[in-house]
Amino acid sequence: MAKILDQPRYKCALAAMQTVQAISRALPILHSGPGCAEKLSGSVGSSGLYSPHIFPCTSISEKEVIFGGDDKLEETIENSLKVIDADLYVVLTGCTSEIVGDNVEDVVRKFKNNDKPVIYASTAGFKGNNYRGHDWILKAIFDQYLKPADHIEKGLVNIWTGIPMHDPFWLGNLRELERLVAELGLIPNIIFGHGKGINNINKIPEAEFNLLVSPWVGLESVRFLEEKFETPYLHYPVLPIGAFETTKFLRTVGEYAEVDAAKVEEIITKHEEDYYYYIERYADVFLETRVMAKRFVTVSDAQNSLALTKFLVNDLGLFPSKQYIVDDTPEEYRGLIAGYFEDLNYGIKAEAGFSSDGHEIHSEIESADFNGYPLILGSS
Repeated sequence: MAKILDQPRYKCALAAMQTVQAISRALPILHSGPGCAEKLSGSVGSSGLYSPHIFPCTSISEKEVIFGGDDKLEETIENSLKVIDADLYVVLTGCTSEIVGDNVEDVVRKFKNNDKPVIYASTAGFKGNNYRGHDWILKAIFDQYLKPADHIEKGLVNIWTGIPMHDPFWLGNLRELERLVAELGLIPNIIFGHGKGINNINKIPEAEFNLLVSPWVGLESVRFLEEKFETPYLHYPVLPIGAFETTKFLRTVGEYAEVDAAKVEEIITKHEEDYYYYIERYADVFLETRVMAKRFVTVSDAQNSLALTKFLVNDLGLFPSKQYIVDDTPEEYRGLIAGYFEDLNYGIKAEAGFSSDGHEIHSEIESADFNGYPLILGSS
């Protein structure tokens, strides 16, 4: 009997159109059926310039399945260039067009000399989910659009983290990482969010290094940049939440970028004074009310689950039960990520469970013995 996946926390690779929509003045063009486009239009956001509900789609039908959809795609790209004023057009393929075998690369190549860049990415849903699709789109931009830089700008750092739009906190995370890196005296470069766009994409090859703050999403991309432009990368797997991890983050980046250690410590001291002023006030209330048990569970993707686990153990002194990672993490990264959960303060280790089945996770939490009411951080 086939297994039914209940309450998945991800979407198909074609939904990585959100990566394109998070770039100002970048436009996705879907080469897929109208059903795919209709469903995705209600589940993603945009950087603000174009409505997330309005984007070009070939809306391939039975005719294109039988006779091929290359002509329909070419026509759709031509009309998109006429009607929509964008800085970057990204063609994304769905399952049907890839199963039929449409030659998307050849069609896109016809627009090579166009005033505005047109590129394509293979994002069929049967190949993976939107976490994987995010990397595939970035690699397509790097490979088909970017050119080698004629110089490296001192202190310029490209910042990458989890996928935009899918995580409701994506923009706040990027802005805070941008602020922390800038305080170190470096020049942060981010391509996502309002006002970033094509100019920031053009700067990518000029960076001294790439900074990836994510357990696994983005690794494929920064490794590709290292291979193509010889740009080294610093992989910091934990999104820093709280004083302990943020301090560690600043010291790690500062050391890698050869920032004066005294300057780094001055920044850390300033922020820790503010942080502990607020956390001590919170602790008074927390200790008085005792509204929850000492144990907690997270149900999220690898990035958020790891970040919250580190914060709740290292800063608040809670004890982790099993932590559930629901992003369908590729097998090659699971051992590495499980090790991150065992690297906590006070000799504490957390078990990481990799599952995409919401029913299975619900049942395990329901049957677990927490010796009181646990703190459960998760959602449907």
